[in-house]
Amino acid sequence: MDGRPGDAPPRRGDDGSEEVALHSQESDDSQQESQDPVGGGATAGHLGAAAFKMDPKPARVTLGADTHDRELTSDPLEVSSNVDAFSPVGGRSLPVASPSRNTFESGRSWGAAGQPTPDAELQSRRPGIVDYFSRKQPPPTGISVAGWKLFGKVPPKQSPSRHARVVQQDYEARQVAARCSPTHHAVGQQSRKKVDLEPSSTTALILENRPPNLPAKSAVETQRHRREYEEMVAAAKRRELRDAQRRQQQDEQRRRQEEGVSSAALVWDQIILPQWDAMKWSYCTRDLWWAGLPPSVRGRVWSLTIGNELNVTAELYHIFLSRAQEKWSASQSQAGGDSGLALIAQDISRTFSSLCVFQKGGPYHSLLQSILGAYVCFRPDVGYVQGMSSVAAVLLLNTEEVAAFVGFSNLINRPCQLAFYRGDHQLMLGYFQAFQVFLEELLPRLFLHFQSLGLTPDLYLIDWILTLYSKPLPLDVACRVWDVFFRDGEEFLFRTALGILRLHRDVLLHMDLVGIAQFLSRLPEEEQLSDRLFSCISATPMLSRNRTWNQVLTSCRAKRSVS
Repeated sequence: MDGRPGDAPPRRGDDGSEEVALHSQESDDSQQESQDPVGGGATAGHLGAAAFKMDPKPARVTLGADTHDRELTSDPLEVSSNVDAFSPVGGRSLPVASPSRNTFESGRSWGAAGQPTPDAELQSRRPGIVDYFSRKQPPPTGISVAGWKLFGKVPPKQSPSRHARVVQQDYEARQVAARCSPTHHAVGQQSRKKVDLEPSSTTALILENRPPNLPAKSAVETQRHRREYEEMVAAAKRRELRDAQRRQQQDEQRRRQEEGVSSAALVWDQIILPQWDAMKWSYCTRDLWWAGLPPSVRGRVWSLTIGNELNVTAELYHIFLSRAQEKWSASQSQAGGDSGLALIAQDISRTFSSLCVFQKGGPYHSLLQSILGAYVCFRPDVGYVQGMSSVAAVLLLNTEEVAAFVGFSNLINRPCQLAFYRGDHQLMLGYFQAFQVFLEELLPRLFLHFQSLGLTPDLYLIDWILTLYSKPLPLDVACRVWDVFFRDGEEFLFRTALGILRLHRDVLLHMDLVGIAQFLSRLPEEEQLSDRLFSCISATPMLSRNRTWNQVLTSCRAKRSVS
């Protein structure tokens, strides 16, 4: 073997095989070859039998029958750890002392008999600290080593890795073949629609082949899966298109409603409210009123229509509020306080719980409690009844504190509300009988169904009247009912009840007694519920044999007084 001057001749084992041989490869620019005298001296001094000239070119290290390309650098530690770790003795490669910092680990990895231990194989694969600072090439990728997962080892991957370009070419070939299929042209028309969404999870399941440990799909199965996949994607696109069209229609309708509310607010602010006495009963005002008051003017219009027959003032409110606060302080010091005030505290926590503004700690909790407490002291003959908190809360959301108390006091003083809040059974039965007359004439099938079940109007009308529909209906729909109620009076409350029954007539005809009671206690929220409900209310005229609501109510009361 040819070598440089000063190189030690190769050592051979008992079987004649060459154990370690270092072959330097000279480059074209060998005259510019650099040497490291310090590194070379340290290495030659360690071997004792050979002097090495540091060559930045790659050298080939031959260990028995295995060959690997190594890169010898000018670092003496690296040369010692990579080359001098083995010394041919007796036909076997044994560890020799080297200045490498991994000398102890490499020496410990050999057994007493000179055979490598399992730790030696693992150590041979572990890079030393010098390897991280050298310019050595990474180990060959052809050797499969065990990977790692979160819990335990993963077996080494046996199948050869495919190049990314090959995978991309296979995918494009499958795409071209799919486009040429007849089913692709049938589905291709759907791709021209506005909504072009393709579920990625379905794509991953259908377009990829089976794992290599499973049998491959047949051509028939592949075509069937492709057809099913395209049908699912087409159905998803149609569904997304319908949803997009519905959302677009809702957005367009919401935009028109907002524009209508803005224009109506200008009319109320600039024309109607400045001339209230002259304009409040005009046809233009009544049409705008039926469509719902704008939120910006709702509180003012409510205050004007409710009036103040009781002459409640702000000073009067503060007087009764101070009395209520004294009672609350006394009830906290005593074991058994006022039952009405205790009921108020319980009922406030259940008032519009979804808004989270009337519960303890909310911005309207103390205001609502003050209004209800002052009213209990103002009208002890009426006291507090469950349902008052919802009425006062709606007023408080649309008006100021004093205006809410004034409106609440005058609203409860109306004949219908006063009869229900006081629990006057004779007056309440008169209202129920008048309602039955209109229900029998306007909704005869539903009337007979209710009679067969033994369902009387008091099971649902009491809750509706006490809360003025703020509990069974959504808040925005209930506010629109209040708008027309303040314009038309108590007649509209029972007309609204007939409209609700007309709206849900088909559902109620297939329910039993318990189902109807639960359904009417909390009506379902639907799209465009306000417009649909008022369409049913408009289709329900309060005429029974050419008699108005007041005439029917008076007749029912007269019959009850005679009996």
